[in-house]
Amino acid sequence: MKVGIFGGSFNPPHMGHLNSLQTVLKKAGLGKIHVVPAAQNPLKKQIEGPTGEQRIEMAKIAVEAWGPQFFVDDQEIKRGGLSYTIDTVKNLRKTISAEDLYLIIGMDKFEELEQWKDMQDLFTETNLIVTSRPGFEFPESEKELPKKIKALTEEFDFNFIELKTGRNIQFIHLQDVELSSTEIRKWLRAGKNVEKHVPLGVENYIRAQKIYQNLGKRIGDFEKFTHFCGANLFSKKGIQVRGFDLRKMSAPSEFALIASGTSTRHTVSLAENIIDAVKEEYNVYPQSIEGVEEGRWVVLDYGSLIVHVFYDFVRQEYSLENLWREAKDMGLKDSAPQA
Repeated sequence: MKVGIFGGSFNPPHMGHLNSLQTVLKKAGLGKIHVVPAAQNPLKKQIEGPTGEQRIEMAKIAVEAWGPQFFVDDQEIKRGGLSYTIDTVKNLRKTISAEDLYLIIGMDKFEELEQWKDMQDLFTETNLIVTSRPGFEFPESEKELPKKIKALTEEFDFNFIELKTGRNIQFIHLQDVELSSTEIRKWLRAGKNVEKHVPLGVENYIRAQKIYQNLGKRIGDFEKFTHFCGANLFSKKGIQVRGFDLRKMSAPSEFALIASGTSTRHTVSLAENIIDAVKEEYNVYPQSIEGVEEGRWVVLDYGSLIVHVFYDFVRQEYSLENLWREAKDMGLKDSAPQA
């Protein structure tokens, strides 16, 4: 029997996951798919959200609605720490042959594969199924493949690659669903109805467990919180740190904070220092984090405060301050003594 591995955070599981699972099961002729919630993706930063155990429970509730071919595998949560796909694959290889094992990933993850731990071992231990993702195109020829995968390619033939390791890669088109866990979390925190996007049992569990609650109760005074984050940026040599009170404007948050770094590395460092300082002082992580991989524009979403940290020349290109001309400038000042 052909067995699939479908990993992810499942934070929360949604209809986009269901679309992927059902389509791949049918088109690839799989008999069973292991749905594997990750402990912590080594390529992603920690964000505010449910525990690993809660994500397993949500996945189990979703799987009950999706059918007996889907099995929630909790091995990565049980192992704890960073979740490396190769460890999960090798564990399943103890009972499943390499020719019958299929790792399922999206096209966005396929483009990141060269960053994965022991990538070459993956192509010995399992086949690969790559699904379409909005905004990403399948490679049309061998020359469009990532360098390391190109070196392993024996034959490229329209959405199917034979590898020198004896394994293969197949590309499967989905009926793309414009849906992300990030958006669903925002809707849940805003109290919006998500019944079209999340299985009913999962939504009921989320409400009962009070997952994805607004951070307001834990942070409290967001004006004070904005000053706290601004002071942290000043202390780490952030450039042109400015805070804006947006409460009299139509904006996605009540407050905004903007600063620049002298390089992409400095930009990422500024953002990471805020994350660490807020975790220590308020015991919360951001609701979402974007842009850390490139460091040109990092966005930290704390609900009523959104922090924008730019590489300086990119900030000039976007000129976000122009969007907030009608907002109140909070007049943030560096309180540290000047040399």
